[in-house]
Amino acid sequence: MSGGEGPVLLCHDRDGVRTLTLNRPRRKNAIDAELWAALRDALTDAGRDRAVRALVVTGAGGAFCSGADISGGLSSVHPLYRMRTLSEVALQLHELPVPTIARVTGVAVGAGWNLALGCDLVVATPEARFSQIFARRGLSLDLGGSWLLPKLVGLQQAKRLALLAETIGAEEAKSLGLVTWVVAADEVDSFVDALGARLVAGAPVALAQTKALLNEGADRTLRDALAGESRAQGVNFATSDVSEAFLAFMEKREPSFDGRWAVPGSGPRTNSGTTNSVAPDAPSFRRP
Repeated sequence: MSGGEGPVLLCHDRDGVRTLTLNRPRRKNAIDAELWAALRDALTDAGRDRAVRALVVTGAGGAFCSGADISGGLSSVHPLYRMRTLSEVALQLHELPVPTIARVTGVAVGAGWNLALGCDLVVATPEARFSQIFARRGLSLDLGGSWLLPKLVGLQQAKRLALLAETIGAEEAKSLGLVTWVVAADEVDSFVDALGARLVAGAPVALAQTKALLNEGADRTLRDALAGESRAQGVNFATSDVSEAFLAFMEKREPSFDGRWAVPGSGPRTNSGTTNSVAPDAPSFRRP
């Protein structure tokens, strides 16, 4: 899809990291119908592509996203139908089986801020500004903000941010737990690159299981969480990554994870590609 400034969404792959860049800089990357659809399709593709091990969402032209584009006035399309695409984007981002990073420079407002909050990690520059601007527009929260905010900051602070629609800076957002790191503008690219590389180096199946467990755990009892953890570990032990971690531990090196399915009991990989049979409860190997 493309607009007057070229494609409304840029997609770039490097070393297992896919970067999606909102590309409407003249509108501070406000999301119109075309860009909502492009985001939905891009997130679907990222979830299906096993070569993607981490995802970065950012904006072009010094802004992250100024929210949904309302410059065209009211649409003849019923809001129920328009909101379906927004809901699809929020769910796909939340359930994406790879870690996600929001790289925020400039403004992140309304749905734009909630797009960032929907990512697993948020990296912001000191100049970044955030607002749940909906109340100023006669609207209520969307793109998952009503679910995300109370979980991240508690009910009282969530009401403050939503009802007053205040604009806050990066450091305050970090103090509230809404930003993971604040990084100088001239260092943010290298920081995000290094962070992406660290995530790509992780065991893909285990990271997907961990992300899902953390997301689901917020709404579950301890009994439900323990049952989910047990199921997830069963999935993890069926991959080659567990035996690779053991072998790397024994050889005093960093593991190389690939998420391959492994025959139970086949043992850890060796450098020659063969396997060694190791008892699953070997005392020298301690699971985290």
